[in-house]
Amino acid sequence: MPAAFLTEIVWGKGQWGTGAPAAWPVTVLVMLGALMGLPVFLRSGLSRRELLVIYSIVLVGSPLMSRTILFYSIPKAIIYYYAARQNPLWESTFIRFIPWWFAPTDAGAIEGFFLGDSRVPWSLWAVPFAAWYSVMFALFGACFCLIVLVEKQWVSNERLAFPLAQIPLETIRDREPQEGGSAGRLVLGSAFWVGVVVSGILSVLSKLSDVFPAFPVIPLSPLKVIEWQGTGPLAGLGALYLNFSPVLLGICYVIPKELSFSCWFFWVLRLIVHVLAIAAGVTPQKPESWGNDFPAPYETGAGATIAFGLWAFWIARRHIARALRVAITGRGRRDGDEPLLYRAALIGFVVCFGWLVMFCWLAGCRIVFAFVLISMIVGTFLVWTRVRADTALEPCVSEGYGWILAPINSKILRPQEILTMISMRWATFPVGSMIFSAPVMNSLDTFKIGNASRLNTGRLALTLVLSFAIALALGMAVMLIGIYHYGYFDTQSGAAPYWPSLYNRLDGGVITSLVNDPGEPDWKTMIAMVAGGAIALFLGFMRLRFWWWPFHPVGFIVAMGWGLIDWAEPFVIGWAAKSLVIRYGGLHLYRKTVPLAIGLIVGGLLSTSFWSLAALVTGGAAGPPNY
Repeated sequence: MPAAFLTEIVWGKGQWGTGAPAAWPVTVLVMLGALMGLPVFLRSGLSRRELLVIYSIVLVGSPLMSRTILFYSIPKAIIYYYAARQNPLWESTFIRFIPWWFAPTDAGAIEGFFLGDSRVPWSLWAVPFAAWYSVMFALFGACFCLIVLVEKQWVSNERLAFPLAQIPLETIRDREPQEGGSAGRLVLGSAFWVGVVVSGILSVLSKLSDVFPAFPVIPLSPLKVIEWQGTGPLAGLGALYLNFSPVLLGICYVIPKELSFSCWFFWVLRLIVHVLAIAAGVTPQKPESWGNDFPAPYETGAGATIAFGLWAFWIARRHIARALRVAITGRGRRDGDEPLLYRAALIGFVVCFGWLVMFCWLAGCRIVFAFVLISMIVGTFLVWTRVRADTALEPCVSEGYGWILAPINSKILRPQEILTMISMRWATFPVGSMIFSAPVMNSLDTFKIGNASRLNTGRLALTLVLSFAIALALGMAVMLIGIYHYGYFDTQSGAAPYWPSLYNRLDGGVITSLVNDPGEPDWKTMIAMVAGGAIALFLGFMRLRFWWWPFHPVGFIVAMGWGLIDWAEPFVIGWAAKSLVIRYGGLHLYRKTVPLAIGLIVGGLLSTSFWSLAALVTGGAAGPPNY
């Protein structure tokens, strides 16, 4: 944890635990797998199952120490007190509505947090620490219990693809009987290692120019080849980028073919609609900065995300009804191979969800608003989990709290409700694998890993919950100690000119606007969300009705988000390569080439960890910036 804090937050080098897939869990797995290959560990080393359990623990716990989770969530409340000194209007506008237990109000504790060279005033942080710890653990617990209730439906009944779960399963193998020993080992296939070497070398070399400017640039990252045309209808096409990310190429090869096709097809369709909208009179703007004017892609994608969640749970309705019936009637044994008794999962969800609502109520929110806010957060996390389990992708559309404000704006909300909602933006920002939803999404992958490797999923579930509780407590403590030592503004993450920096993008301005100028309901956003939901439901219905239907609703959601402005090419290449391999070599050839794709992913992730370790060894001198 201290290493992650130093490299990612203080020095701004590398990325340890977040992302889809995340680099550090894979790196730990590969390092342990290589260690188990030494003769001394052949008989007494860790088995494949044990290695996969360690991977699962790291996968769920490691995201917490990133700059986009605990470093984003802990400063959320205390930043208002510091910024109020520069904007006295905030004192009369909303500071007085902040509960005393959100953060320390002592001037020394506040200055020490942001300026550093201080020790943590633990006596002042004790209550805020306990309050926010309870919220984060309860949010994880509520989502975890829901995942237990639907795990069998998604893993066994629908048999979702789980592309990211293939990475550890394909990387670590049991030893053959003739090899002797019981320790797990790295896969020996040549295709896998070709992918690792090629991807790793290219990924490392592509970053050398950031460290050594004289080194020629190898353009694996998004390379702009055509500038944005700022006038006329062609402005809707934006700039043209080329990107050959080995990690994303590998992912696009292993995800379902109709999904990769849908992603780039709907992206091209989105650009065409942008051009037509500008030709019809809409102000020219870049595709990535489009607002809620027609075609309002981010709001459309948000509506599609909500509709897809409803569609997914409609498909699972029989299993969910059965799981609830088993939980309520109190059947005394585990139903099959589920991680926990359904009754335990239901009770756990009610307790955790109830505490989240109570927390908001204690902060000054009305029960109805608290219920809506927490339901939105938990529901969004679960939809993201379902999407990523099937596709390795995630929606990156408009922010969650905007869905609540669109039909009502903030006219009927109390200042305490606005403050609570904005103070929990660490749970609503729309990049699932980069925020607090990452441990939730990763937990479902661990159940798939456990199912495929015949682990005791009950013990695995309890291990994950316990390890998460410990990691959260240690992570919050390390984060506070580190921030008070270095000072928030003296870290690279805290000084960054954009999210998750709180100083240069203060949420206080948002709160002031919502309190003093609530405005009217946002009809444009609501119409776009309804339209996006209708499109997603239509695509989902067609997929259920006709087996030959080539368009995937998740492809539409992804195309409406932020990512494809830089990453469209890997989807085209991955789809084309997979289509050609299956067409001319059949599934047999495709299965033989999957290890090559997994190797590309692993090699790219190892290169990310390489730069993090280089920064750690050199005290932050080596390694490209992570911004």
